[in-house]
Amino acid sequence: MKKLIEKYFTDVWNVPNVLTMLRMLLIPVFVALYVAGHTKLALITFIVASLTDLLDGYIARKYHLITNFGKLMDPLADKLMVCTALICQGVQGIIPWWAIVIVMAKELLMVFGAWFMLKNNVVVYSNMLGKVAMCAFVAALVLSFFHAEFITLGFPLDSIILYIAVALTLLALVEYTRAGIKTLQAKKVG
Repeated sequence: MKKLIEKYFTDVWNVPNVLTMLRMLLIPVFVALYVAGHTKLALITFIVASLTDLLDGYIARKYHLITNFGKLMDPLADKLMVCTALICQGVQGIIPWWAIVIVMAKELLMVFGAWFMLKNNVVVYSNMLGKVAMCAFVAALVLSFFHAEFITLGFPLDSIILYIAVALTLLALVEYTRAGIKTLQAKKVG
């Protein structure tokens, strides 16, 4: 366990990792604003958190600041923010619970899978399909704050994007599972 901590939790103090930590700190701010009925401020907080995700990835790649901590914590921060917003919108009846259950089950499987992989000193990093699914969820969540307006127009764009995001996240789960199995098999052979 000490080796895992040394591998993933050293060299964490750079701009991209601080942005990832900031995103995690914005989660309770989002919840507090949402619960207090300040949904537009909660939306702004969600958008700011989402923008820090884009910014930290850009800075990490451009300035070669990619760390094991960032590879592990950046997707976790994204998942926590999206799942928190999904649950908040679900409680309000805006996002259907079946979609939330699917996403939460997928994320739980991913956490257990990541834990199992880490025990075997293997990390399966995010892939393009997972990133596209996350972008679709962020778009669906931002649009869900205008759900009533879309219903009034007779075109629930937020729901359509949400269904696409759910499908993409299930495809990403299959891809992560395949990549994890392949990586474990290669490690056993090597």
